[in-house]
Amino acid sequence: MSIFITALIVAIALMHLYFLWLEMFAWTSRGRKVFKSLPQELFEPTKTLAANQGLYNGFLAAGLLWSTFISDPPWRTN
Repeated sequence: MSIFITALIVAIALMHLYFLWLEMFAWTSRGRKVFKSLPQELFEPTKTLAANQGLYNGFLAAGLLWSTFISDPPWRTN
């Protein structure tokens, strides 16, 4: 894999890790500032839904990082 592609995959994985943090741990505080167009009273009742989406983003980041840094060739393509 070229260095550019590897850097791009790592950047996308880091974005997914940011989404994980935002949705799982900062949904009611920082989420209000990021998503200003949503009604403020919507954040507390949707905290569990946001945490679920954050966990999903964490799995995506883990998969991207795993496929980028694993050294065994058969596992890189699976």
